Amino acid sequence: MPLTHFDADGQAHMVDVSDKATTDRIAVAEGYITMAAQTFEIISEGRAKKGDVLGVARLAGIMGAKKTPDLIPLCHPLPITKVAVELTLDPDLPGVRVEATVKTTGQTGVEMEALTAVSTAALTVYDMTKAVDKAMEISGIRVVLKDGGKSGRYEAT
Repeated sequence: MPLTHFDADGQAHMVDVSDKATTDRIAVAEGYITMAAQTFEIISEGRAKKGDVLGVARLAGIMGAKKTPDLIPLCHPLPITKVAVELTLDPDLPGVRVEATVKTTGQTGVEMEALTAVSTAALTVYDMTKAVDKAMEISGIRVVLKDGGKSGRYEAT
């Protein structure tokens, strides 16, 4: 299957979605950030000097989803109808798991918005706690669900 963001001459372009049907669309993405046990304790006990790490990261993720077309050059600006970002402390990592759900009714999907929400939230966790742990790692960012549109439903295994 050819890549849709390139024309016949190999030049990048925004995909024309004007002939696509307007449908309900949803995308869910996930990722996580691992950290030292001490950093995990600081976050879970609410002792971060910059404040409520998970609350600020949740808002940052929502803002990231809304700003996706400003960050990713060929993304369409979309009327997002819902963004939910969940951050869950996971002592087994240790770290924070991030999940973002984005919805719209439109002519193209919201996978990029969900991925950007997860990325922005994880980066915010890093930013708020980097003073105590510069070795944190952001990993596993991927789409786990996409539904709506011509290509139908996708669920990660």
